[in-house]
Amino acid sequence: MTAKRGEEKVIATVCNPHCGGICLLKVHTKDGVITRIETDDGEEPQFRACVRGRAMRQKLGDPLRLKYPMKRVGKRGQGEFERISWDEALDTVASELKRVRDTYGPAAILHFGGGGDIGYLNMGTLASYFFNMFGGSTTPWGMASFEGANLATLATLGNFMQCANTRDDLLNSKLIIMWGWDPAVTIASTNTSWYLVQAKEKGIRMVSIDPRFTDSTAVFADQWVPIRPGTDAAMLIAMAHVIIRDGLEDKAFLDRYTVGFDRFKDYVMGEEDGQPKTPQWAEPITGVPAAAIEALAREYATTKPAALITGISPGRTAYGEQYHRAAITLAAMTGNIGNHGGFPAAAPGGFAAPFSAYPFPIIPPGLSANPVESQLPPRKLVMQGEFIAPPCDVPHRVLVADALLRGKAGGYLTDYKLVYIHTTNFVNQFPNSNKIAQALMKPEFVVVHEAYLSATARYADILLPASVGMERNDLAAGGATPMYGFAQKVVDPPGEAKSYVEAFTELAARVGIPDFLDMGDEELVRQMVKDNPEVPDFEAFKRQGCVKVKLPEPHVAFKLQIEDPDNIPFSTPSGKIEIYSQQIADANDPLCPPIPKYIEPWEGPNDPLAKKYPLQLITTHTRRRVHTQLETIPWLLELFEHAIRINAADAQARGIRDGDQVRVSNDRGQVIVPARVTERIMPGVADLGQGAWYAPDERGIDRGGCANTLTKDAPSPGGAFPYNTCLVQIEKV
Repeated sequence: MTAKRGEEKVIATVCNPHCGGICLLKVHTKDGVITRIETDDGEEPQFRACVRGRAMRQKLGDPLRLKYPMKRVGKRGQGEFERISWDEALDTVASELKRVRDTYGPAAILHFGGGGDIGYLNMGTLASYFFNMFGGSTTPWGMASFEGANLATLATLGNFMQCANTRDDLLNSKLIIMWGWDPAVTIASTNTSWYLVQAKEKGIRMVSIDPRFTDSTAVFADQWVPIRPGTDAAMLIAMAHVIIRDGLEDKAFLDRYTVGFDRFKDYVMGEEDGQPKTPQWAEPITGVPAAAIEALAREYATTKPAALITGISPGRTAYGEQYHRAAITLAAMTGNIGNHGGFPAAAPGGFAAPFSAYPFPIIPPGLSANPVESQLPPRKLVMQGEFIAPPCDVPHRVLVADALLRGKAGGYLTDYKLVYIHTTNFVNQFPNSNKIAQALMKPEFVVVHEAYLSATARYADILLPASVGMERNDLAAGGATPMYGFAQKVVDPPGEAKSYVEAFTELAARVGIPDFLDMGDEELVRQMVKDNPEVPDFEAFKRQGCVKVKLPEPHVAFKLQIEDPDNIPFSTPSGKIEIYSQQIADANDPLCPPIPKYIEPWEGPNDPLAKKYPLQLITTHTRRRVHTQLETIPWLLELFEHAIRINAADAQARGIRDGDQVRVSNDRGQVIVPARVTERIMPGVADLGQGAWYAPDERGIDRGGCANTLTKDAPSPGGAFPYNTCLVQIEKV
């Protein structure tokens, strides 16, 4: 029913901006304008929005919204544009796409997408299908959030998408270890904090291992163990030494469900290299006292069941995949996989329940393969079951700037002539922002398909304005316990902004793909859930905004494999948990060994570069932003300051006081930001929240405080992104 003019209308939708959660919103509108936002007040579990979700109406009305197609009129990168029509914009993009494809081949088109404000329609998948139909493109590989975890989980457990217990199962634990995990800020599935509160009320002991005394540590943990960034694998392996030395490993579990433990044991006990990986060995590496490592190892091995929850940040380091492999191995050693109250210590991005289907858009058949990829040599290290990253030799996302600058002369397979960027802020969110900005000056043509005049948008030749959540229809899925959300359109987008569904459909027609999609986004969502037993009534789904899936008991990942290993094996080549991975061994890379090992990271405390840049920089998530989204929202600007956190001892040694403007620098760049002096971060470590907008001045000094101005564009051998492996110096301005 359409509301009359002046009447208030309430529309249920979900907030899903890539924050780690999905929350129900009840959006009040009057005459097509959002007047206020409420959240879930219905039956438990309630999927309640945080401060970011409540601020979404300011996101829609941001002055930096792109409302109309535009073309560049100044020098690329200066951000000078003039308005044009959609016809001119799409005709130009179509013409350039066909020119580059026909002149240089489709591999010369570099398609760079991301998650954006996540939805199953309006994200990278749709664009990939478009380029596949067009004849292909070069699509870089690597998931910025957790590529190291992806490799580790596929190699060890064989399943990336369903590798986590639902969070309500934490109430069955007797010990919860939060390793680099801050769900009070990063959400880590809506209602995770609610279950942790219940666990605390129940008296379940919690330990937090993190360089920072995080909000989650403050609220939930009984013990804080500070650790140097990039050394997490060393502590996990030292814990394994204690467990093996004292005979505390679950031998029956290891014998029945795993392969390769003996090889790992030889490494841990020093049989392989003469160096036992004792807590005393790990102490000078990690900064964690040997006694604390020993005590936690014994506690984890003897407290059954126990949940080791691995956060994403420790895996976003040089050799971050080793942290994830070591954590899964420790969970197997203690028999905490496939049981209530345990946890497989696996990829944080996996769904926490067996959803009926992974609901990709309804599109013409045969378009899941990129024609370019079939012509390329294979990538050396690809796991069985991998479906996110292409298995061929395309550039890792961390190396895209280098690939653009050097092309064939630099050993890449082609020279990239056209770059199409969508649903990601490439300049801002990938390592070495200055190099990326330089690289985007090189291609013949750059398209940015974006909702805001972001740092990346400034480098476009053509800007295509996109709608955002609440301005289009989409499907979402996730939650601490499973939930499907209908991300329903609430208001029209500003100006002439279009959904990605609309824009790619119109672009497809111009490049000779007349039947790309033959239905609108609401009908696409209807088709995506029509055979899903959890969503039997689409109109009710639309009206309520979500479906909360009721499970008879908490879901436990790999429970079936543990209960019936003969008939339901793990999805690894051996059918077991692979502590030793033959897949990794076959790649023959000493920096990505087939068993979990600690490998000394570059730009760590022992790197010679530390004499010049003595502080380890980590780039964490904050309450203020969702990656680069929400950075300019007035309400959030008032609540949370963007600043670098530095320990009081490090600040005193540099004459820095709380609130001083400081220069954070290394050989890759400089940023100037305020300093917050605190005891809530360990000495030798500084924390600059990721996502602040890159804004270099005339001297190239970043005044926006973008953390990636400082990070290094070098992927780990297993694909992990190095956002938390970075040395800097900090000095008072």
